Amino acid sequence: MATEDKNRATAAAILPLVGGAANVSSIAHCMTRLRLGLHDRSLVDDEALKALPAVMGVVEDDTYQIVLGPGTVARVTPEFEQLVEEGRETAPPQAAVSSDDLAAQGAAIKAQQKAKNATPFKLFLRKIANIFVPLIPALIGCGIIAGLNGLLVNLGWLPAVTPALAAMASGFMALIAVFVGYNTAKEFGGTPILGGAVAAIIVFPGVANIDAFGQTLSPGQGGVLGALGAAVLAVYVEKWCRRWVPEALDVLVTPTLTVLISGLATIFGLMYVAGEISSAIGTFADWLLSNGGAGAGFVLGGLFLPLVMLGLHQALIPIHTTLIEQQGYTVLLPILAMAGAGQVGAAMAVYFRLPRNESIRRTIKSALPAGLLGVGEPLIYGVSLPLGRPFITACVGGAFGGGFVGLFNQLGDTVGSTAIGPSGWALFPLLDGNHGLGSTIAIYGAGLLVGYVAGFLATYFFGFSKDLLTEFNVSQDPAPSTVAATGGPHPTPDTDTDPGRANGPGSAGPDFPEKAPARV
Repeated sequence: MATEDKNRATAAAILPLVGGAANVSSIAHCMTRLRLGLHDRSLVDDEALKALPAVMGVVEDDTYQIVLGPGTVARVTPEFEQLVEEGRETAPPQAAVSSDDLAAQGAAIKAQQKAKNATPFKLFLRKIANIFVPLIPALIGCGIIAGLNGLLVNLGWLPAVTPALAAMASGFMALIAVFVGYNTAKEFGGTPILGGAVAAIIVFPGVANIDAFGQTLSPGQGGVLGALGAAVLAVYVEKWCRRWVPEALDVLVTPTLTVLISGLATIFGLMYVAGEISSAIGTFADWLLSNGGAGAGFVLGGLFLPLVMLGLHQALIPIHTTLIEQQGYTVLLPILAMAGAGQVGAAMAVYFRLPRNESIRRTIKSALPAGLLGVGEPLIYGVSLPLGRPFITACVGGAFGGGFVGLFNQLGDTVGSTAIGPSGWALFPLLDGNHGLGSTIAIYGAGLLVGYVAGFLATYFFGFSKDLLTEFNVSQDPAPSTVAATGGPHPTPDTDTDPGRANGPGSAGPDFPEKAPARV
């Protein structure tokens, strides 16, 4: 009960700081962030939000994103939704401002904010991410059950139970194309169930009786990529029908033509093409890591944090899912997870390099447990990114960790993950490979250690300029002045009274002056 009260209190604290229930147009959440659509961005109090103990940071994108962390966000979101609904029901009518004026003001501010990032490519990637992100909890749950089942089978334990566990682990993956089709149609503006119906053709056993392009089709051929293409086609067919079919016949004709046209195109075209693309993705991933694993791992591990910052990592989600569907695991995720290890190592180096800055050290201590479990936002937005150089050296740590794991892939010890989403220590239950679980765990664990050490050393020796140390390595004791690491006097900043808060980029406070540029 106390936990429920805490979650509701967090939601209640957030709501007025985002302009109240009337200012919230949409509510969603991902693994770590509460994502809000807002009518009027100017009503948000950013600094007060960042000061809340439960808030790790805020991110401005196509939605306003409040970083709460895994677990917490899934519990706070329903409470927030309930408060918003209650607020809308009890809100008195507003006569001072017309709805047209308010809508115009909100639209103008929203357009101004979105123009910075709303490139066609990024908008497309967001749509792709919105299709696959809701599937992550099922991938994680089924992946862990699959790992448990494999362990029991190898040990010869509970033989009567393992078939049931295998069914639980495999059932979702056998029908994942249907869920992808449903979400795709929903995201692209069609009727979700029609998207699911067309995608279901791909996994229907009866397609084994059909020949296309000189070969017999296989159930599941084309996988999630085929489902994605089939559902997008279904959306366009449906929209065309809505424009041209008379309303009196719409309820009968539109669904029929949608399933018929897109279904035929799926059977006699998309399944074959998507199957070839899926096979090529798997073949290329295996070839890349077999022939240049160390170099490929170094590049992938080093670039993943910048890709996350730019939102370009979303392009990898369908690739991960395709590899899991084909091979049972994705060989890319354990390499990319090394970016988080480099971030942890960099944060530890910052901790030791700034012994007099109590606020940053408290932030690191509070954020490190989440970082070890693969949640990097608190360390990124509260430590490395505002400082500048430590973000770059964290990427260096990720590169060395990725190179280490990639090297073992090159030597024939494949390390993969049966699901997407978790990283860090949270990825251990989802690991799988070709040489036994013990070998896979050992390689991944050693890769994390390499990432920690490389990130620490790179940051400790190259992450700070003299000016950076002078500015940030200062005591916060209430004294007129203090001596910085370089020996020169430096004014003592105000004490940060919130020891658990991870300051976001540009947040006001003793450590990161408002709108201060990143230091390189």
